[in-house]
Amino acid sequence: MKTLSPSYRTGDLEKILVSEESISNRVEELAGELSAIYENRDVTVVSILSGALVFTADLLRQLEFPTRLDCLRAESYGNTTESQSPPRITNPLKTDVEGKHVLVVDDILDSGRTLQSIVEYLKQAKPASLKTCVLLDKKERRKVAIDADFVGFEIQDAFVVGYGLDFAERYRNLPCIGILKQAFQEAAAHRV
Repeated sequence: MKTLSPSYRTGDLEKILVSEESISNRVEELAGELSAIYENRDVTVVSILSGALVFTADLLRQLEFPTRLDCLRAESYGNTTESQSPPRITNPLKTDVEGKHVLVVDDILDSGRTLQSIVEYLKQAKPASLKTCVLLDKKERRKVAIDADFVGFEIQDAFVVGYGLDFAERYRNLPCIGILKQAFQEAAAHRV
């Protein structure tokens, strides 16, 4: 039996769910929505590493209000396709957000456990306001009662990669978002 060798390109996808063009258009729309709400307020954008890095970078470049950037790392998947409970926040903020407006930017809202943990963590810092923005929302997978304030796309219940989202730290480089072929999920897991 021949071993499959992933190319780590779009050819490894079973299906593209969100095209590069659709992502670009929606990020521009989200930036407009956020800019209208925050106007000239100074906002601390908290990007959730590593998945939200690409989304955050593209979003930041289009925001029309002053921003500061900080990052949190929340680990919930590891090398599996299932979110682990509870997620771990593994590094603190470097920025003092007490009395500041905070916008959390994450790649995907799935079970809700990660975003809920992050929101609870940040509330302890007593920000003036706290809003959330996610690129993808899988409502049917929700395990806790939480919704994002801003959502890029609502998607079906499938394990997706691309545009910052990974499987075993691979596929973040894809310009689109798609479902990874099952055979490549298995092959990538063995290459970790």
